[in-house]
Amino acid sequence: MSQTRPKIPVIFYSMYGHIYRMAEGVVEGIREAGGEPILKQVAELISEELWTGDIKKVKALMKDIPVADPEKDLIGIDGVIVGTPTRFGNMCAQMRNFWDQTGSAWTKGALIGKPAAVFTSSNTQHGGQETTIVSTHYTLLHHGCVLVGLPYSFQEQMTMEEITGGSPYGASTVAGGGPPYTRMPTSNELQLARGLGRHFTTIATKLST
Repeated sequence: MSQTRPKIPVIFYSMYGHIYRMAEGVVEGIREAGGEPILKQVAELISEELWTGDIKKVKALMKDIPVADPEKDLIGIDGVIVGTPTRFGNMCAQMRNFWDQTGSAWTKGALIGKPAAVFTSSNTQHGGQETTIVSTHYTLLHHGCVLVGLPYSFQEQMTMEEITGGSPYGASTVAGGGPPYTRMPTSNELQLARGLGRHFTTIATKLST
């Protein structure tokens, strides 16, 4: 597609708010680079009666964010950025549920040649962040996407001043032990999220012209 502002959905799932905050950073980066971010969350699979107080607070914060439609929201876009927490080194069930319903977009080849990127979180510094991003790449490759990572030019990922997320595979944050998961993304990790949004938008702009 030829357009001046690439249309980029940021599709995420967040239970305790970490991925939501990172998604906001990604959205900021997309806007800074001249893109049009579309923030959407995937459908929840956990019954509301099972939500803890911490989960309820986050869900209230996100109540106005639309739920992504797996049949419609991947059509007519210029790329997609996926945000999912780590679940045993893979995307969470809620995100898997979304992608398992995207057969219509796959049949149409809606994402062939479109850039895609992933950001994530885990409880611990070595809790499966990289495997979650890479295993999510498998799904995106089946859709024909061009994968976008986070180059080492974003030097925040190499800091030795703090425990931090970030890798050449994508932006990430460390949630810490819990619940409650009180460690929210640091300014360094949010800078990586914004950097991913900017870098991605630059590539999406080039691919959409």
